Amino acid sequence: MPGASVDDVLCTRFLVASSRRQDLVAAWQVVRDSFGDHDVPSALMGVTVLGYSDQLVEIEAVAAVLDPSGSADDR
Repeated sequence: MPGASVDDVLCTRFLVASSRRQDLVAAWQVVRDSFGDHDVPSALMGVTVLGYSDQLVEIEAVAAVLDPSGSADDR
C-alpha cells in the first residue's frame, strides 16, 4: 500500500535455506539493521529448500495501515 513503512510492520517471518547457524545469524543481522529500533515479533527458521531455484531467503511481513479516512484498510 502506498505510504506504508517499516514502522507499520506488526510481525515478520524469515526462512533461510541453510542449516548453518552462522547463515541464520547473518540473515538476522541484515533484518535487524533494516528495522532499526522498530522491534516486532519475528520468527527466523532454517529450511532445507525454498520454492524457487537458487532462492536463499523468503520474507513475510504483516503490516497495518490506516486508510486516509482513518479506518483500518481491510483489503
